[in-house]
Amino acid sequence: MAATDVLHANHWAEVLFFLQLPSSSILTRRSPAFNLNLKLPQLPSFTNTPRSRASSSLLCRRYSDFDSQLEARITGDDGSAALLRKQNSRSLAVLLDPLSLPEAAREEDQDGGGSITSISSKDRIDEEGLRLALGGEDESRSPVFPGSISLSRRPTIEELLPRHGGKEEKMLRQALELRRHAAREVLIASMRASRFSITYSTNLVSHLAEFVDGLIMEAASMKMTPQFSHSTFNSRVKTCIEKCGVVPLIRWLKHNSLTYPQIGKLICLSGGDLEGLRQRVRWLTYVHVKGRNIGVVFTRADSALNRSLHELNDNVDYLEANGVKRDWMGFVIGRCPQILMLNMDELKARVNFYLELGMDQKDFGTMVFDYPKALGFFSLEEMNEKVGYLKQFGLETEELGRLLAFKPQLMGCSIEDKWKPLVKYFYYLGIKRDGMKRILMMKPMIFCVDLESTIVPKVRFLRDIGVEEDAIGGVIVRFPALLTYSLYKKIRPAVVFLITKAGVSRQEIGKVIAVEPQLVGCSVANKLEVNVKYFLSLGIPLRLLGEMIIDFPMLLKYNLDVLRPKYRYLRQTMVRPLHDLIEFPRFFSYSLEGRIIPRHKIMVENRITFKLRYMLASTDEEFDRRVETALEKRRNFESGLAGDDDTNNKAN
Repeated sequence: MAATDVLHANHWAEVLFFLQLPSSSILTRRSPAFNLNLKLPQLPSFTNTPRSRASSSLLCRRYSDFDSQLEARITGDDGSAALLRKQNSRSLAVLLDPLSLPEAAREEDQDGGGSITSISSKDRIDEEGLRLALGGEDESRSPVFPGSISLSRRPTIEELLPRHGGKEEKMLRQALELRRHAAREVLIASMRASRFSITYSTNLVSHLAEFVDGLIMEAASMKMTPQFSHSTFNSRVKTCIEKCGVVPLIRWLKHNSLTYPQIGKLICLSGGDLEGLRQRVRWLTYVHVKGRNIGVVFTRADSALNRSLHELNDNVDYLEANGVKRDWMGFVIGRCPQILMLNMDELKARVNFYLELGMDQKDFGTMVFDYPKALGFFSLEEMNEKVGYLKQFGLETEELGRLLAFKPQLMGCSIEDKWKPLVKYFYYLGIKRDGMKRILMMKPMIFCVDLESTIVPKVRFLRDIGVEEDAIGGVIVRFPALLTYSLYKKIRPAVVFLITKAGVSRQEIGKVIAVEPQLVGCSVANKLEVNVKYFLSLGIPLRLLGEMIIDFPMLLKYNLDVLRPKYRYLRQTMVRPLHDLIEFPRFFSYSLEGRIIPRHKIMVENRITFKLRYMLASTDEEFDRRVETALEKRRNFESGLAGDDDTNNKAN
């Protein structure tokens, strides 16, 4: 850009703050409405040519003439000034902005001279508009920190720029970029003076676009005051930065582990009320919100910046009174900042919603800690809809309360996208409502996982290994946790081990899993492999061990502390061969003290013996009848032998 253009661009940026005012009106702080009839200078095109330089010189003289006209018009008859403050002549020229007047109000100056524009009586002073534009006092404004910059009460610079797309707009945008660059450099220099690195300062300032625009507007408005009427733009920007205390605030936020994108967004969201932002950040640290979560809290719940500390304390005290511990509060707010946006009536309604389901305060507090979104993220209508849908499975109110206390993540699931497709799929597998209720109560996480990526592949795997179609639903109902295990890290390795290391044939593996699906939940290294090695150490061949597992899959689930005493009693006390154990592997499922030892003593006392199957796999009444039958047979047998002996004696 040419030097002349840069000069005028700097001038336009200086007064860009006033572009929010009507182009055909003069807005003042305190003067009453009045009409002006002024000869406004026509702005030339700023090009670096001899004629343009001459036009620029002529324009400066016209500004001076225009300033004299304005001073004469706005001065009372008694010589007293009606305007307490006025801008310099060039700023007033832009303030009146002849280029933005209606075409009918312009008179073209064909020979390069000035143009006379008449401002009609309907273009009056908007005094209230000026007060708001210049940051004047407004009774409806909430008090802010004296040194803060109000970004929320003023239009943005982009809104103030003209939209007719002419040379004026292009010049203003060029000037704006110059001022933005200058303001950013001043801010970076202020941060560098406070020992911030150049990289950190540059990265942070790149996230402070709205704040930098606020500095530009504030610096432009400071030109109106006598104290800063002759100061440079950079010095005014530096003064604004020092007054608002943004650099110490940045250091404090950085000390609390906030990243520079979070710091930039917080400062821009604060609307210039940096002291209010500092107080709320300090309050978050008081309720144990960790530094890395402070930025997340305000970026996800930006309206919390507008709430008073008294309201925030009331919310925290109410939650603490209902079971949420003070030490948990920071974790809860950090994971669900929307809780800070709830007023007291909304918060009470949500807490009572869960307490009416039969939860006590301890369960409620634990639920909020486990899943804070269950309290503050969803609407009451959505929460009632989900509770009503869960009751359709036959759950009582108290059961539902215990279920949500155990798995509050259910409140985060969609009925249409998650639950209804899952229920339809379960019906397809033959699972009835009672089975779904059992699944929901035993493993509610199944209603939170994705159907296509988590459940369907495991059902397909069960089909592939030979589990019959009508048995798949029963497998899921008996062991719902199977659907939550990893297919490639848990289920498949267990099946491969049973086939390759435990002697189970490929044709029978489906039967084994259908009978005992819990085997896929056992650790291969810590459970299955240990048990297989133990049975092989007893002298059982691998093929026979596979047959034992097919007959009794639970065999691999017992701990060695349970297996060893029973095997020792079988071999040493009962003096039974190993073949009996291979023939009846369910021997290990019976209690040693409660069934095996008492029944063995009965058989020893009566001098009878049974196979392990008949000895243990019967009730006490059946066992007693079997013992009586055996004794009767023995008595008959002994009496028959005695009769034969008497007959032989008589014959002799």
